[in-house]
Amino acid sequence: SFFGDLHPSFAGNVVKAMASAKRGYPAVTAVLKNHPPQGLDFARVRQKFAEGLLARVERVERLTPTIVEVVIHAPMAAENFQPGQFYRLQNFETNAVQTQDTILAMEGLAVTGASVDRERGLVSVIVLEMGGSSSLCARLQPGEPVILMGPTGMATETHEKTVLLAGGGLGNAVLFSIGQAFRAAGSRVIYFAAYKQVGDRYKIEEIEKAADQIIWCCDVAPGFVANPLRPQDRVFVGNIVAAIEAYGRGDLGSHVGDVSLALVERIIAIGSDRMMAAVARARHGVLKPYLSAHHQAIGSINSPMQCMMKEICAQCLQRHIDPITGVETVVFSCFNQDQPLDLVDWQNLSDRLSQNSAAERVSRLWLEREMENSR
Repeated sequence: SFFGDLHPSFAGNVVKAMASAKRGYPAVTAVLKNHPPQGLDFARVRQKFAEGLLARVERVERLTPTIVEVVIHAPMAAENFQPGQFYRLQNFETNAVQTQDTILAMEGLAVTGASVDRERGLVSVIVLEMGGSSSLCARLQPGEPVILMGPTGMATETHEKTVLLAGGGLGNAVLFSIGQAFRAAGSRVIYFAAYKQVGDRYKIEEIEKAADQIIWCCDVAPGFVANPLRPQDRVFVGNIVAAIEAYGRGDLGSHVGDVSLALVERIIAIGSDRMMAAVARARHGVLKPYLSAHHQAIGSINSPMQCMMKEICAQCLQRHIDPITGVETVVFSCFNQDQPLDLVDWQNLSDRLSQNSAAERVSRLWLEREMENSR
């Protein structure tokens, strides 16, 4: 596909790009014959390459009633991961549990790359159980081979001096590695971590490593209890926009380690489409008095995805509207999920995320029935 896309006769269509190999392979083969490799043990190279690509489940851990962590041994996938990227996870149909009526094979799932252990070749991905294929992840078994494509998507840029991270629910898993990368680059990080209920919080130590200061937000009272070893952190009962506003007003108290909102150069919001849309609007409303007029704001856009191979199937298309000119453009979210909050057409995103809701409900009900029958 890459070879074909570079040729004007085949560019722009994945089928034509793949077909270009029929015409292109003789030229490539002729060049390679003129440059034979020297001093390589091909058997050893092939074995090492195969071992690096093979992905097997290391363990599965339940973090909350609806969130599961799947740790996968996949050396090459771990080696190439950069903060902000994601993976495509799927089980093999031949290994899937078969009930009387259904083979419990997963569709390809876009999963968060939470962290990696390069020395051990481990990749940790976080999955929100929403019914259908996502609920099958909890049934993966240690040692089971899986399909793990990636990492894919663009890595998040980490060069600002002061950054505000706004995470909602599962979005906090994406921000573990992003926040740590910012801090490793010398940035100061203020992190607003929001959850619906107290029991929804997970990987607390990872979040603490990702931020100089954390404001723990919970929609339901009494909310969280701050870590006494981190006096700079705060707790807040309410939504994330209200928490940022209260912090800006000084309603959450003060500490010598506070990160001033006026110094924030970039906001990174990752969560549901509604949460990110709320942050996007609030920056020009209730939060405007506390933020620099020159800050940038991006969100990790969770468009519907299928192939996740960067500008191939177009299932992940997201519409942008320039707020000044009104010009519409379309981007591939799986190529670069980090998009300017001010450009995203939030209604378009919401409509696309809900377009298959009826089919998803039917699939969820059927899967619940089959999983109950398979016990």
